[in-house]
Amino acid sequence: MLAHYAINEFGLGVVLACDALSISRCTFYYQLKRIDDKEIIDAVSDIAEKRRAYGFRKIFKRLRLLGHKWNHKRVYRVYCGLKLNLRRKGKKRLPSREPEPLAVPAKANECWSMDFMSDNLFSGKSFRTFNVIDDYHREALAIEVDSSLPAQRVIRVLDRIAAYRGYPKRLRQDNRPEFISHALKE
Repeated sequence: MLAHYAINEFGLGVVLACDALSISRCTFYYQLKRIDDKEIIDAVSDIAEKRRAYGFRKIFKRLRLLGHKWNHKRVYRVYCGLKLNLRRKGKKRLPSREPEPLAVPAKANECWSMDFMSDNLFSGKSFRTFNVIDDYHREALAIEVDSSLPAQRVIRVLDRIAAYRGYPKRLRQDNRPEFISHALKE
């Protein structure tokens, strides 16, 4: 350190050497405390191996339940040092689909198209409409209007149409959550 050099070579006092170098005397006298984090590393690694889906907060809570009293900042430093903070859950991707060209159906009830539309009332409240159209006649088979239209409601509307028209050979739709739900597939 430069202050030690000035004291040893030029015979300056600590106060004068620190003033000449513009450093605090606290900095001059500071002794680095080496902290052994091996125990924390072992504990965090053990929990992270057993519980791969756990993030920092759950691991830290688990350490507290096990009786460890380490500071959360110290545990987080070790957690980052082990590169556990880089793990990200990947987004679930839909399987790639080949879009088919739009074909004009030869008869009624061969293909239905369904989609959602939304708008706002004058008061600012939004509402949605669920539309089912027969592609042959371009006839609207059903228009369901509400503020919320979950998958069960979509199924109920389709069953109501099928009760008097029969089921179509194909349904055309986009990938909205209501359309790709397990309930609608069944």
